[in-house]
Amino acid sequence: MQAPRRRSPMLVTGIVVAVLVVLTIIAAQVWTEIAWYRQLGFAEVLTTQWITRAVLFFGFGLIAALAVWITLWVARRVRPAVTGKRTTLDQYREQIQPLEKIAMVALPAFVGLIAGLAMSARWVDFLAWLNHEEFGVADPEFGLDASYYVFTLPVLQTLSGFVLTIAILCTILAAFVHLLYGGIGGGRGFVASGGARIQLAISGLIVMLGIAANYWLDRFALLNSEEERFYGASYTDVNAILPGRTILVGIAVLVGLLFLAVIWRGDWRIPAVGVSLMVLSALVIGGIYPAVVQRFQVEPNAQSLQEPFIQRNIDATQYAYGLDNIETMQYEAATEAEADALRANAETTTQIRLLDPTIVGPAFQQLQQNKQYYNFGDELAVDRYTIDGESRDTVIAVRELDLNGLSNENRSWVNDHTVFTHGFGVVAAYGNRTTVDGQPAFYEGNIPSNGGLGPYEPRIYFGQTLPDYSIVGAPADTNPWELDYPDDDSPNGQINTTYEGEGGPSIGTFVEKVLYAIKFGEEQILFSDRVTSESQILYNRDPLERVAKVAPYLELDQTTYPAVVDEEVVWVVDGYTTTGSFPYSAPVQATGVFAGSATSQFPTSLNYVRNSVKATVNAYDGSVTLYAWDEEDPILQTWQNIFPNAIEPMSEISSDLMSHLRYPEDLFSIQRHQLQRYHVTDASAFYSGQDIWSTPADPVQAGEGLQPPYYLSLQMPGQDEPSFSLTSNFIPGGNTDRNILTGYLAVDSETGSTAGEVAEGFGTLRLLELPRDTTIPGPGQVQNNFNSNSDAQTTLNLLRQGETDVVNGNLLTLPVGGGLLYVQPVYVQSSEGTRVPLLRKVFVSFGDEVGFADTLQEALDQVFGEGAADGAVEDPRPPTEDGEAVAPGEAGDEPVDGEEPADAEEPAEGDEAPIDPGTLTDLEAAQADLRDALERAQQAIADGQTALQASDFTAYGTAQDELAAALEDAVVADERIAAIQSEAAGESNASPSPEPTP
Repeated sequence: MQAPRRRSPMLVTGIVVAVLVVLTIIAAQVWTEIAWYRQLGFAEVLTTQWITRAVLFFGFGLIAALAVWITLWVARRVRPAVTGKRTTLDQYREQIQPLEKIAMVALPAFVGLIAGLAMSARWVDFLAWLNHEEFGVADPEFGLDASYYVFTLPVLQTLSGFVLTIAILCTILAAFVHLLYGGIGGGRGFVASGGARIQLAISGLIVMLGIAANYWLDRFALLNSEEERFYGASYTDVNAILPGRTILVGIAVLVGLLFLAVIWRGDWRIPAVGVSLMVLSALVIGGIYPAVVQRFQVEPNAQSLQEPFIQRNIDATQYAYGLDNIETMQYEAATEAEADALRANAETTTQIRLLDPTIVGPAFQQLQQNKQYYNFGDELAVDRYTIDGESRDTVIAVRELDLNGLSNENRSWVNDHTVFTHGFGVVAAYGNRTTVDGQPAFYEGNIPSNGGLGPYEPRIYFGQTLPDYSIVGAPADTNPWELDYPDDDSPNGQINTTYEGEGGPSIGTFVEKVLYAIKFGEEQILFSDRVTSESQILYNRDPLERVAKVAPYLELDQTTYPAVVDEEVVWVVDGYTTTGSFPYSAPVQATGVFAGSATSQFPTSLNYVRNSVKATVNAYDGSVTLYAWDEEDPILQTWQNIFPNAIEPMSEISSDLMSHLRYPEDLFSIQRHQLQRYHVTDASAFYSGQDIWSTPADPVQAGEGLQPPYYLSLQMPGQDEPSFSLTSNFIPGGNTDRNILTGYLAVDSETGSTAGEVAEGFGTLRLLELPRDTTIPGPGQVQNNFNSNSDAQTTLNLLRQGETDVVNGNLLTLPVGGGLLYVQPVYVQSSEGTRVPLLRKVFVSFGDEVGFADTLQEALDQVFGEGAADGAVEDPRPPTEDGEAVAPGEAGDEPVDGEEPADAEEPAEGDEAPIDPGTLTDLEAAQADLRDALERAQQAIADGQTALQASDFTAYGTAQDELAAALEDAVVADERIAAIQSEAAGESNASPSPEPTP
């Protein structure tokens, strides 16, 4: 006999080591995840999720595995005895016989694993179903509460699908085993042994019962079907498909019972005929009959027959998206500007926001970045703060840490993870004013932070651009090594600090070091002397990521914004509860609407949404607080039943935090999308589709999506005073190129400043419907008017010369003066190198009138008449030390643009001597003046670029003043040339053409 081979000790050792490594890595990930949740105070969320997943995995996995094992075991037990004859099939049986024991274990285990994983992924559905609250709203067809469709029906469909899938799989396995072992044979017809007949007949019954259950549940799913013009069950669905599916339920049960007849009769033709009957019935009852009803009954009378079902769709959609209480009014918008119209809206016009948060980011970076390792986001936030007793629209940003600003020689593990650990301070600028040279007028900034926001904790350990992890904290007797901020007066040029908060799990023990070294793949964590017994490790630092992990049942707004609240900086995150199963409500595609970190567990479409949670993330200690914002929302109440300690009531919101909460952008974008069709509340008008609207394309960023909603303070018709609002426009929809305004939407975003209590009116949607017989230019048409204005474009084309770019800011729309006012700031920046967008001009439009000037007041005066904006527009320029406002273009005793010098006859010192009129004709003199002005403008542009590259903003401002004066002279000269040419043309048509105007 040959002795068995001994296994190689090296192989055994390698396998053991590999298993230990895998288990250690898994343990590190599990333990650090638990430590993170426990430190944050949300361990209940993790344990509940894991326990639910484990129960579903093992429960359904065991059921599936047991079903497969029983199927195989029964099939083997009832197989026919071996007859002794050898056939080809017998040879196959002998070959696979050694694999039987393995198959009896491996196949059920594999099926159980797949089934368990699939069902555990539905943990949200099962938890919500077990703890659900009712909506208190019944569907109009079956009279069931909406919670049945949102919570119960998805679980029943999942269970039905699970049973049907496993039953079909077991039937196929049983048939295969019986075929393999002779329980099923050929010959005359389909021949099966007694045991095979019993097993297959019972499996067939279970399959048919599963099909019957699916037909029954599909009856309710009709309420979320999609029709050509509307959503929900239509006339055909209710009167043809619904009774047809009820009939098919009975047929499926009957066919299942026919399978049992095989046990006694042994004739497979009986269930075969039944299955054929069911397939034929499905074709006729489920397909042909509804098509006939639709074609010959519904289509000739569609409007009358579909009207009640369309009304169901309208009512459900408006409720599901919070549009059922919208305030709609007909707005007879004026198109003629009246001189005194602005004074009635002075509180709105004084707050018009000229600072575009999507453009001025580079200006914040250049003027307030301080060091290369600090940075601001590309798109800043708009908020409001009380400054000197007045609420001010504010553009605000956090000075975050960005290690990409460090040179390669300064990058090391010590620097990246223990020295550069946090950003520092916030920067805030007035939304409606700039400095003399067009820079943002900051009222909070610098390092250390100072300004109008008062004292607060400025260190930013949690934000959007921080390292993936930082190790902070040190013993009290150790010199600090975390860089706080640069300081020229310090011996080493910087101030250091030691973190004193509770922002992350401890990493002070050897075991903790090992586990986190494995998690992050960094051996330095294990050996660095910067990791002490007092150390904490900060990770998962993005506010959206932190909220998504502690509230996996929420969708999150794409935008998070900073706020200085109760002497701390917090990130505010809006959370939504959603579903795609609300009966009769029209869905929207959710892909790309919300923050991607919170959408993976939800469907790609939704038809119900509530801004149910306001969340804050403390920028210093990373603490996450969830506040119940819509306490009446049944989906939120359901999750409060599951996690009773995770969400704070609204009453816990402080007055300071309340004043900085706002209406979220993503919700508003969804609502305005639905209002394109569902502003129509009459079913007949809805069916005709003649009043469909659309959201205009962004006229500023042509070809790059829809015009975004804008935050600004305004007073809507019917309001007693202005409020912080979110606004948007509507233009005609359908196949039309008309860019005229059909509607204007604003939502009150003013939450007030009372602790735990929202201001009356917050969240009120106000829709202005414009008369169809009045043509109000839409955003695209207004932008075209701006771009085609000859005087404005002459100036802007000169500004574009050299190395300068002109950038249009956000095109704001406001109900002012009995009509609709458009305002657009215009920025100038370098086309290369250091780019600092500076506000140089302002466009204004009312009706067909266009204004273009250095300031908003001057532009409004051009449209509404000289002096119309006096008292209606706040001087956008901050006062000088002596209290006098400095106008753009002022320098010493030089005249303000547009004014004549005090002594027009005498040239200012340094100016060239006037051209002798005795040697040149009037036309030649004007042309010479124009050439001289253009040369000075080009020189001023070049001087401005040189100043920008040197970051000399004083010199840049001087250059811009010289440019403005040169442009004014060029315009005057060009007007003189045009007048002379016109006069000459009138005197003699035969006179020679003058020299072309440059």
